Amino acid sequence: VQLQASGGGLVQAGDSLRLSCTASGLTFRTTTVAWFRQAPGKEREFVGGIFRAGSTIAYADSVKGRFAISRDNAKNTVNLQMNSLKAEDTAVYYCAAGSRLILSSMRRDQAYDYWGQGTLVTVSS
Repeated sequence: VQLQASGGGLVQAGDSLRLSCTASGLTFRTTTVAWFRQAPGKEREFVGGIFRAGSTIAYADSVKGRFAISRDNAKNTVNLQMNSLKAEDTAVYYCAAGSRLILSSMRRDQAYDYWGQGTLVTVSS
């Protein structure tokens, strides 16, 4: 199983970025995919996730209304559209996937079996 995250970069506050996570080696349509991030000196935190085929999408309160997750099962890809970026969104963003987790565990990083390599998002103020 491989997860490939892409789309990070350096932007200014208020700008937008779209991250993509492409998976291979798993049955994508039945897999829950989430984005986590880790800022320097901080613990990794849940950003948003889409449960299995997309029946449920959840976001961290800090990004709700600004970020949006979507998935394209035909391309085995989950996208994270990030709008109105703030300096505090600066972090390494990781995508994670899991086929066995239940809905109530979607926000827990320990629930995921597979992780991408991370992509750096830097927002300058």
